[in-house]
Amino acid sequence: MRIYLHSIFIGMKWLLSILTLICAAAVYGQESGTELPSVRQKVYKGYYYFRTEESDSTLMLVFNPITCFPPEVFKNKKQEQFYWRTVRDVKKALPYAKLIAATLIETYEYIETLPTKKEREDHLKRMEKEVFNQYKPELKRFSRRQARVLVKLIYRETNQSSYGIIKAFLGGFRATFWQAFGRIFSVNLKADWKPDTDENDAMLERICTRIEQGTL
Repeated sequence: MRIYLHSIFIGMKWLLSILTLICAAAVYGQESGTELPSVRQKVYKGYYYFRTEESDSTLMLVFNPITCFPPEVFKNKKQEQFYWRTVRDVKKALPYAKLIAATLIETYEYIETLPTKKEREDHLKRMEKEVFNQYKPELKRFSRRQARVLVKLIYRETNQSSYGIIKAFLGGFRATFWQAFGRIFSVNLKADWKPDTDENDAMLERICTRIEQGTL
């Protein structure tokens, strides 16, 4: 039991490190109390006024599209339990996937302002500890299953794998190292996102969409 718990601890430390490596640079300049982004999409995109033929001013709202899904049908109780566990895991991981997507944009913009490779590396190292401490209390409670979901959702939100993100910031050698280490804990950083052809990805996409729409 002690060996098993030690392995779990190492696995959670690995997950924390991955998130830190991806997010560290973009947290520069943010307050330490930064909250996770909301996963709920806005009901409408925007609004504008127009004049009718009677010269009245009328407000027009432009709503975001709503996707409707048929009710989930389960073959047995085990499949139903698996579905609701996945819902729980997506609700926990999705805010972090969106955080990574949002900070990646800021990261690229900020890194571009640093003139040398050394300054970029020093910046990442300087911010790594701050990010680790900020998100450690919650992320240390992630299970391996939730880590796998997080990796999938990172691809959904960023259109690139966690491996690709780490490679872009830290180089191929370190990306390969983290990929090999992750595989020990059954987490594939190269996992892609194919909701149109992969049944599991399709289920994750339905769950994400329903959560974003506020219907789940």
